Amino acid sequence: MNLEAFILGTGGMMPLPNRNLSSVLLRRNGELFLFDCGEGTQVALRKLNLKWKKITTIFISHTHADHVTGLPGIMMLSSQVERDDPLYIIGPPKIKEYIEANRRILDMFINYEIIVKEIKEPGIVYSSGEFNVRAFKLFHSKPCMGYTLEENKRPGIFFPEKALKCGVPRGPLWSQLQSGQAVELENSKIVQPGDVMGSERMGRKFSFVTDTSPVPSIVGNVKNSDLLICEGMFSEELTESARDKKHLTAVQAASIARDSDVGKLGLIHYSPRYTERDLKVLLSEAQSIFPKSFLTRELQTIDIPYRD
Repeated sequence: MNLEAFILGTGGMMPLPNRNLSSVLLRRNGELFLFDCGEGTQVALRKLNLKWKKITTIFISHTHADHVTGLPGIMMLSSQVERDDPLYIIGPPKIKEYIEANRRILDMFINYEIIVKEIKEPGIVYSSGEFNVRAFKLFHSKPCMGYTLEENKRPGIFFPEKALKCGVPRGPLWSQLQSGQAVELENSKIVQPGDVMGSERMGRKFSFVTDTSPVPSIVGNVKNSDLLICEGMFSEELTESARDKKHLTAVQAASIARDSDVGKLGLIHYSPRYTERDLKVLLSEAQSIFPKSFLTRELQTIDIPYRD
């Protein structure tokens, strides 16, 4: 089952000719989830030929303009295709007011259901039978949320030789054991899944963090992420500016990645002061702390494999 992240925009504050505002699309088994929706998001979706009508849920970190100005276009665009399923938009307080005001003032033609959920308390904000999306508080100049998508644990590895040794013949009983069900043999012997399978294995975990001071609680929330997409807006020489504006430096983002044992760190939400050439400074500083850091780039696709 594939899990992929698509980088639709990497910039903070304002779009540049070669840099859209921050937005990341996550695709899991054909289902699409959007994290933030900056200006230019729908252009990037078209360039990547992604089916926007399959976006089931949009998760918004906060209501600063550079994270939400792409929403009106996405909402109107979805009315141009056949869409039967509702679109969920989840975010902090004010997101509902923002969406309703845009719909009213722009007199939008919307031919599908839009369900807006404002997050009152951190915790699970979206759940399926296979994974959960959690929201956790960040510390910015207005209410801001980080998000993790974490899959359920997977069954352990099935060992055919153990099954045969226990007297379980090849066939349907093997499938039952692999699905977690005990089986009864003809001699009335009960064989448990643990008799023929290894320990449970972790599912995958994706985390999205942007626009925040480096509060300690971030580490616990993103711990063991396979991929952490995290803002690294400034270089170390602008640490004071980052503190005043409640943003992260690349070094602070890398420190979070190191302390939370993530698989990879993708920096995002770059300050417009940095040209493409200047971004290598952010990368160098991050890699000095966490070597598995990389710069996210426009229209980049990142595969998120199982670790085992």
